[in-house]
Amino acid sequence: MTATATPPTGTRNMTMVAAINDALDIALAADDTVHIFGEDVGVMGGVFRATDGLQAKHGEARVFDTPLAEAAIVGMGIGMGLAGLKPVAEIQFAGFLYPALDQILSHLGRYRHRTRSRYHLPMVIRAPYGGGVHTPEQHADSPEAILAHTPGVKVVIPSTPADAKGLLLSAINDPDPVFFFEAIKLYRSVKEDVPVGDYRVPIGKARLVTQGDDVTVICYGGMVEVAQKAAAAAAQAGIGVEVIDLRTLVPMDTDTIISSVARTGRAVIVTEAPRTAGFHSEIAAVIAEEAIEHLRAPIVRVTGFDAPYPPFTAVEDVYRPNPLRVAKAIRQVMNY
Repeated sequence: MTATATPPTGTRNMTMVAAINDALDIALAADDTVHIFGEDVGVMGGVFRATDGLQAKHGEARVFDTPLAEAAIVGMGIGMGLAGLKPVAEIQFAGFLYPALDQILSHLGRYRHRTRSRYHLPMVIRAPYGGGVHTPEQHADSPEAILAHTPGVKVVIPSTPADAKGLLLSAINDPDPVFFFEAIKLYRSVKEDVPVGDYRVPIGKARLVTQGDDVTVICYGGMVEVAQKAAAAAAQAGIGVEVIDLRTLVPMDTDTIISSVARTGRAVIVTEAPRTAGFHSEIAAVIAEEAIEHLRAPIVRVTGFDAPYPPFTAVEDVYRPNPLRVAKAIRQVMNY
């Protein structure tokens, strides 16, 4: 049985982690080909409790624990997807994904191309990413640029509970592989009303967070709330900031970016990944190629640093972009 979206019937106030749990519950109930697996997702309900209660409700055959072996998790999911199932794998932290890169680069993204579209691979890989909660080493990495560079896969990063639910349900029902990154900082720090039932948000469409005519700030995931705070501070100084939440890196909503930058003439890009060759560079390149005649100032990037993400300590507050750094970038492009 394959799930189809039904109109929502009301809302429920949820955190992001609760919205993700709700989406997974709905997908399992609607489609018996959906299977969830990963390290500690079953009995424990996941390290962040995103799968809490799902094994008890849907059974050990549908929600099950795996060994600490990321390459095996992804490899098994590839086989399940090719066999007609809809695997939803959890990588406990995005920084643990690296042992599985051979499966991803050599196999996961290539099956449609390799078989000339005779085979699809409907697999979702969920992973918490990013900082803001003082985690240990390799628990706060942002490897989205590596995956965005991999042909054949989609990359989705929500920033609100409603988007997390709607995008995850869309990802599970997508015929191709989708990486679904969840900002650790946002799991429980924000709540909002989320549509109940099988609610979908389309993959590939950005969200306009705030409107403004002076500067466009482009961001995603955990950096959206940072950009919103900077935009609020800029508004007090009479600067109108348009904040765009990409939601999806691959495919990227280029039309929304170019339309906004063409109107404002200024662009600031905010991500927490290292600076060199981050996804912010791709966004900047697209703006330079398609909207350079509209720019009134050079594009400014606010990013992490070219160093491993700092574990535990307060140094994280220096590494991770904050509203003050974004506000300074806004002022920089305004004063050019």
